[in-house]
Amino acid sequence: MALGSARPVPTFPVDALPDWIAAHVAGVAELTQTPADLAGCLALVALSTAAGGRVRVQVRPGWDEPVNLYSVVVLPPASRKSAVFKAMTRPIRLVEKEMRDQAKVAIESARLSRRAAEEFAQRAEKSALSADPSERDSALEAAVNAAMQVDQISTPTEPRLIADDATPEVVATLLADHGGRIAVLSAEGGLFGTMAGRYSGSPNLDVFLKGHAGDLHMVDRQGRSATAVEEPAITLGLTIQPSVLEGLARNETMRGTGLLARIMYSLPVNTVGSRLSRPTAPDAGIADTYSTRIQALVRELADWTDPAVLPFTPAADDAMADLQDEIEPRLHPVTGSWAHLGDWGGKQAGLTARIAALLHLANNPDNWAGAITTDTFTNARTITDYAAAHALAAFDRMASDPLIDDANTVLTWITRTQPTTFTVRELFTAQSRNRFPKVADLTPALDLLEQHGHIHLVPPPERPGPGRKPSPKYYTHPTYRPHDHR
Repeated sequence: MALGSARPVPTFPVDALPDWIAAHVAGVAELTQTPADLAGCLALVALSTAAGGRVRVQVRPGWDEPVNLYSVVVLPPASRKSAVFKAMTRPIRLVEKEMRDQAKVAIESARLSRRAAEEFAQRAEKSALSADPSERDSALEAAVNAAMQVDQISTPTEPRLIADDATPEVVATLLADHGGRIAVLSAEGGLFGTMAGRYSGSPNLDVFLKGHAGDLHMVDRQGRSATAVEEPAITLGLTIQPSVLEGLARNETMRGTGLLARIMYSLPVNTVGSRLSRPTAPDAGIADTYSTRIQALVRELADWTDPAVLPFTPAADDAMADLQDEIEPRLHPVTGSWAHLGDWGGKQAGLTARIAALLHLANNPDNWAGAITTDTFTNARTITDYAAAHALAAFDRMASDPLIDDANTVLTWITRTQPTTFTVRELFTAQSRNRFPKVADLTPALDLLEQHGHIHLVPPPERPGPGRKPSPKYYTHPTYRPHDHR
């Protein structure tokens, strides 16, 4: 039995998704033998990538939200994350490639036009410098006009919808170059280390804070004037390892700025160890339908400049008010059950509105101009109730005792390998060097496990003479040795 306590979490409510998405999520989960949570969260991320920066949801007058999401799924290594990412985001990458191919002619034409204008401006400048005094004023005017003509020719940027683990500075530039929106999607999740200052030495979270809320962001670029991104919309779709989640709470800036409160967390049950080698392949038509509809939505919204506004029906607004009334007592700083999670809980209603808008788009691919109904809101709330349970578990994990986590890591290895005895050297060899850089780092965890009766130190043998001191050896409790049960 693991040390400490682990909060139980529900499985992703696949049935709350539109049928054509739910079928694909279930098929990908079965084919890859991964928890449906990962594919389900990435389905929402795919919708967010299509609609972020192009759609807003209006719950009631005075309250509207952008629809882009920040999603983080926590899974250990070897969980087949990359395969699920490819299956869920491939339609977006296909449209991105299509957009790049279509833009090639315009980009090359602009490049050649600018080059010709630059050469003409250089000749005009030389003529002005060498002109006779009587012709100098008109030559100078022609040179200035030629230089201004160069500035009026801009080379289009190659279209981008998706970035991967980019630095905050690169993300800001991508926002400025691509209509104020970009999706950062990665199966590795190194972005948090970059945010925390891995390369710059100090945290840089501003673009991600504003990219969630849609607040004005100024992008300063070397050699160019600052660019104002009026309503930035970043979509985040990341998977991270449990050790990364635990490290987030130790970064006071991430929690203090509210970045962690903007994330939809998922901590699914790990399927490694119970996967089928030959799972049932889903009907190919299911994936085709998903791909066709996601691509159509991306194309439909790609060129929008003024965002479409999706309103709630009055009945859906009433349902939202009921949710707000339910949430509010939980946030009380003294008596609230979410007092320690007030920053995340305070955003659950907004998250529900965003997901309701995305579900509405997916439910009405051919005509989504209508209002968001109570049925759609109910499905969105089902998903955010799931997200709330996982947020509680995530923040529990982030606030957990590192020593207990270390001890549970060792206990997991014992449970899996079922040794009668083991040496510290054997244990160290089997463990991640990120968690236990030195052999001595295992000592506190082993001491705690021994105190709780999980292991027992074998008395060291008498040393017959000089030589290397043998590695300490431990017995494991019989419950970890099924062959010892009677």
